[in-house]
Amino acid sequence: MNTENINKLEKMVADYQQAISGQVDTKKFTCYAITYHSTAIEGSTLTEGQVYDLLDQDIPAKNKSFSEQQMVIDHQKALVHTLNAASEKTPFTERLIKEIGGMVVKNTGSIYNTALGTFDSTRGDYRLVNVHAGARTFPNYSKVPGLMRSFVQAINKKYTEATTFQQKCEAAFYAHFQFVSIHPFADGNGRTSRLIMNYILSCFDLPIFYVYKSNCISYIQALEKARETNNLQPFYSFMFRQYKKFLEKEKSAGDLK
Repeated sequence: MNTENINKLEKMVADYQQAISGQVDTKKFTCYAITYHSTAIEGSTLTEGQVYDLLDQDIPAKNKSFSEQQMVIDHQKALVHTLNAASEKTPFTERLIKEIGGMVVKNTGSIYNTALGTFDSTRGDYRLVNVHAGARTFPNYSKVPGLMRSFVQAINKKYTEATTFQQKCEAAFYAHFQFVSIHPFADGNGRTSRLIMNYILSCFDLPIFYVYKSNCISYIQALEKARETNNLQPFYSFMFRQYKKFLEKEKSAGDLK
């Protein structure tokens, strides 16, 4: 996204923030939408309406599995915790990441017994197994602790140094990309990566948003292209377009005047 489009997006963000100031319901339903899209990307088949009913009215979705509904409930609790941490300016540490990651799979995660020991995904323990997704293999489990220490240091440095709108957004997108590329947990990495992104945006007092379920394939392609070329620009461009899509949707829905 070029400078002119970045400036237009920044103006859209300012308009959005002004329009929703004090509107509790708008912020609440944005959180529900974040949970819907994030869990749908990871396999939940609940419709957007079913997610809203479950979270807002405590009405279970008919003909949907218990585990899918727990995935939704867990994600929403993790999102609330993440945003509270941002509002309280809780430092970005491995402890916070493990809290978020554990909450994401609180009722769907497992205790793993391996030759190297036992770890509990519901507590945010780092994996002691190797993982892959399709053809993508993630770093060996033995490298995870060191990679995560470096990750936290890098994100805190970017957070401190970011001054412009573009730099702030790219710090959040960078965290999203790097975390999911490390894949430190046995499960819930994608959901956690998007929560970390929104934690950073919220710390910068920027609107939170989501990757659209309908753009899941393009999302994965952007991640893969960035990894293959060792160039994050394809991923940044995709995420800026998703941010723009979110703001345009809010405007067309009447939330922005």
